[in-house]
Amino acid sequence: MKVKIFDENHEKDLEQSINEFLAENEREIIDIKFETAISVFSEEQIYCFSAMIIYK
Repeated sequence: MKVKIFDENHEKDLEQSINEFLAENEREIIDIKFETAISVFSEEQIYCFSAMIIYK
């Protein structure tokens, strides 16, 4: 069993990264965990979109 972690600032970038990973080879996906986090720095909102893919 292996894991792959993805972390992007925009949800479309996360989607693209995951799709590229999945297109590389056929993998048996066991589970996908998704999380969104937000923080505020000064007056700017910073988003973090992350996913963990557990596969064989």
